[in-house]
Amino acid sequence: MTRIERRAFSLALDSPLSTAAGEIDRREGIAIRVGDDPRGVGEATPLPGWTESFEGCRTALSGVSESDPRAALADLDGRPATRHGLSLAIADREARRAGVPLYRHLGGKRRVERLAVNATVGDGSIEETVEAATNAIAEGFETIKCKIGSRPLDEDLERVRAVYDAVSDVALRLDANGAWDRREADRALDALANLDVEYVEQPLPADDVAGHRALAGGPVPIALDETLADRSPDGIDSLVDAADVLVLKPMALGGPDRTLDIGRRMQDEGLGIVITTTIDAVIARTGAIHVAAALDVERACGLATADLLEEDIGTDPATVRDGKIAVPQAAGLGTDGPWGGGDA
Repeated sequence: MTRIERRAFSLALDSPLSTAAGEIDRREGIAIRVGDDPRGVGEATPLPGWTESFEGCRTALSGVSESDPRAALADLDGRPATRHGLSLAIADREARRAGVPLYRHLGGKRRVERLAVNATVGDGSIEETVEAATNAIAEGFETIKCKIGSRPLDEDLERVRAVYDAVSDVALRLDANGAWDRREADRALDALANLDVEYVEQPLPADDVAGHRALAGGPVPIALDETLADRSPDGIDSLVDAADVLVLKPMALGGPDRTLDIGRRMQDEGLGIVITTTIDAVIARTGAIHVAAALDVERACGLATADLLEEDIGTDPATVRDGKIAVPQAAGLGTDGPWGGGDA
C-alpha cells in the first residue's frame, strides 16, 4: 500500500485576474502527498474553463486507490487537474528516490540553474502600461507580456505603440485572450508588423482554428493558448499548422508527463513552446519550472506568478532575479508544500 494524503487549500489573489473564462479572485486546490520514505508531493488546482471543477477534482482524488496510485492515472482522462496532481506527486517521489532534481528525472539533458521568465503588464491606461513595462525592465526582465483585447482596438494599438517607444531591447508579447474577430485581427496584425512583436497570443476565439491557421506563419507570429483547452494530445497535434508558438499549461494538460510528451513533439515539428502556470500554488508552480527545464525551453516562460497570490501553501524555492527564475537543484521537486520546507 502507498499512503496518499490530501489537503485542500484556498488562496486569495493579490488582485482579481481576468481570464478567458471570467474574473477570478481565489485559487482553490488540493495538495497531495504520496508515500512516506521518500514522499512525493503534487497539486491539483482546477481552473474554470480549462479543467474540471474543484468538487470534481476532490471526488476524483478521493477515489484513487492506495494499492496502486500510478494505475489510477489511466482513469483520469477528462480530469486534467486531478491527473496533474497525482502524476506530479508520483514523479517527485521517483526523483527523490533517484536523488536527482525533478527536471533531470523527467529527461533533462543538462544542468539548468535559471530560466528566463516574462513580466506581465495588465490592461491599464497608456500611462499605467508604460510605467509597468518600464518598471519590469528596470527589474531585469527582458520579455514583457501585455494584455490587450478588453479595450477598443485603436486604443490597444496606441498602448502597444507607447510601450514599444518607451522600452528597447525587450521582447514584446501581446495576449488578446480571443477577443478579436478575423477582421480586427487582420487590422491589428497589419499595424503591429513593424513593432517587432514576438507573438500575439490567442488573437481569435478558441474554436476558430481555421482563422488562426490563416494567420500563422505571417509577419507577426501567432501563439495559441485557450485553443488547447479540452484537447487530447492528438487534438493538439492537429494545431501544428495553426500556430507558430504553443503555450503549454501542465495543470490544464494533465501533468508534467503529458506536457513533456506534447512539448517534445511540438519542438520536433519546429514550433516554439512556452510553459506557463495557471496561477497555481507553489507545488504546481515549481513543477512547471521543472518541466520547462526538462524541455530546455529558451523562450521566456510564464512562471513568475508567485506574487499574484497573497499567500502560499509552502516555501517557494524558485526566486526571480533579473528576469530569471531559479530551478531547484535538490532531489525531487524542491518543495514539500504544506508538509514542510524544501530547498533549492
